[in-house]
Amino acid sequence: MPNRLAALLAVAVLSLTACSTTRPAGGPPASSAAATTASAQPTSQFFDQAAYDKQLAWRKATPAGDPSKPWLQAIEPQMADTAKFKKPGPWHVCFSNAGVGNPWRVTGLTTMKEEVKLHKEIGEFTVVDAEGKDDKQISDISDLLGKKCDAMIISPNTTAALTPAVEKACQSGVPVVVFDRGVTTDCPVSFVHPIGGYAFGADSAEFIASKMPKGGKVLALRILPGVDVLENRWEAARLTFQQAGANVVGAEFTDGDPAKVKTIVSDYLQRFGDLDGVWMDAGATTVAAVEAFQDAGKPVPPINGEDQQDFLALWQKDKLTAMAATYPVYQWRTAVIAATDILSGEQVPKEWVLPEPVITDQNLAQYVTPNMPPLFYPTCGCQDMPGFPQTWGGK
Repeated sequence: MPNRLAALLAVAVLSLTACSTTRPAGGPPASSAAATTASAQPTSQFFDQAAYDKQLAWRKATPAGDPSKPWLQAIEPQMADTAKFKKPGPWHVCFSNAGVGNPWRVTGLTTMKEEVKLHKEIGEFTVVDAEGKDDKQISDISDLLGKKCDAMIISPNTTAALTPAVEKACQSGVPVVVFDRGVTTDCPVSFVHPIGGYAFGADSAEFIASKMPKGGKVLALRILPGVDVLENRWEAARLTFQQAGANVVGAEFTDGDPAKVKTIVSDYLQRFGDLDGVWMDAGATTVAAVEAFQDAGKPVPPINGEDQQDFLALWQKDKLTAMAATYPVYQWRTAVIAATDILSGEQVPKEWVLPEPVITDQNLAQYVTPNMPPLFYPTCGCQDMPGFPQTWGGK
């Protein structure tokens, strides 16, 4: 058994014997969790109180595994037996992707393809792109079931619509790994994801609330509805702002369009004169939001983004009051590793929870990566891979 799996198994045993099934060790006491929601009621159909409490506690958990390889780490893993899926290579691994409609996903797919090259047992890797359309992804998954895939990796476009398609894939007997966005079924052999949307939303909203006066005006910018991780980010942020006494003056969907972001921010500046904070549920358009303030001759208020290179460089250059709550790209590596482990008959975490770094002024310089393109995401975990930086567009 590989050393990393032995380490994960050891931690899994300890977590099962030392703590309850509803609250991770090291998390806040029950009274703290109760206080979190006593004065702020959730509004989203996606809200799950137990998951919310767990993710907020996981922020302080120490992952099992080598910290220098966070894509192999896991938080409180409970291992799944995969012996029945063991088979000799070469394997045909199939991937149904929600799409490559934003820079995070482009960096992710590049990283995934390079990870596949590290596994000689993978003889064929088939990728289908749903182009952000539920109906196309449902059709894609159905088509893949006829292509003799030995394992299937799925990144769902939206949660509810793709759940039946994932269940159909599971029922075919092919081992399924879901990552990035979730579905409402536990049939996949492994679900790979960072700590989650609640942690992202709470981290970013806590930062913004701490940097503005009570009652300050916050504009929330969201990409699109109906995706569990994005809904959870917003719900955690909304609860945090409500507790902090912040005045959320608007929550607008941007479709991830920089021009639309600039228009929305400009409109709100005209309506309110100024804003005390901007909260983003994703970071691809944070630079556009910053530029809207600069174009209007207004100071940039506290703002959050992600680890997109252009935002990190602008933050460093202009000394913004900012933070980045990441959704690390290295999970694209983990999804491939989970599939190969399953086909090798090695145990994998049923829920493979990865650490979720937070970027602040204190560690910003570690993430700004010289000579990389503006849309690069340094949490790819790709810096040690053959072909870096050129394969990712760097020099």
